[in-house]
Amino acid sequence: MPILYIVLSICFSVTVSVLLKMARRYQIDIFQAITWNYSMAIVLTWIFLRPRLEIVHSSPYYVYTLLGLLLPALFVIVAISITSNGIIRTEIAQRLSLFIPVLAAFFFFGEHLTILKGMGLGLCFAAIVCSVPWGKQRSPNTKKTANAWMYLLVVFVGMGIIDILFKKLSAFKGTSYTSSLLLVFILAFVLSLINLFYRFGAKKSKFSWPHILFGWILGVANFGNILFYIKALGSLADKPSLVFSINDIGIIVLGAFVSLTVFKEKLSTINKVGIGLAVLAIVVFYSPSIF
Repeated sequence: MPILYIVLSICFSVTVSVLLKMARRYQIDIFQAITWNYSMAIVLTWIFLRPRLEIVHSSPYYVYTLLGLLLPALFVIVAISITSNGIIRTEIAQRLSLFIPVLAAFFFFGEHLTILKGMGLGLCFAAIVCSVPWGKQRSPNTKKTANAWMYLLVVFVGMGIIDILFKKLSAFKGTSYTSSLLLVFILAFVLSLINLFYRFGAKKSKFSWPHILFGWILGVANFGNILFYIKALGSLADKPSLVFSINDIGIIVLGAFVSLTVFKEKLSTINKVGIGLAVLAIVVFYSPSIF
């Protein structure tokens, strides 16, 4: 059963990337889609995770607020990166963001950097460098492709920061994790909705049901990834690193397969080396915890 949860989490995660890739093809307003995605996530969190309605005075509300701001903002950047760089490069940037908390612990909290973690960091940065589309890209949308590597960098750093914030939430024992997750989704939805109303007022977006429906489908896939990831961690509570590593590697491999076969994305030889280095970096990083 745990492996089924991991497989489902991987499939839903890649489905999110596929939907974001398809959004441009079908002229979906990504701002609307991401906003309504959170409304669906709120409903599904309430139904499947059964969070308690609890308000604790000492709750880390600044973490909730930061996540409420960063999640939708980075979701938009991920969507742009998938359009500019493709699914596989963006997935590598997201998966390798796990090394940002390691760097933070080393530089800011004085933790000892082991040889294996040092090797993992080296492989991580090599993989990022190899994954960048260094060649000149020709596209009608030159503004998005000229500095495509910058989107990968923002995704890499941004996902790492979000990972640190979620770790702070899980470490707080005063409020259940599911309650915190619900609150984060509510904040993300409210803040995204405010931005969306501004875009309506400025005539940058136009209300349309297809965008909302697309957002709800995106929300189902996004929540499915989270739900089965949580279930996998619950089933293998004594081996969380095994879940992390299989999940990250699985997403990179499945993302590469889908991007190459379905969307015919072009990867140079050095980009393919980057995929291998990314997988190797994850294996090296998690190997002490797994074995």
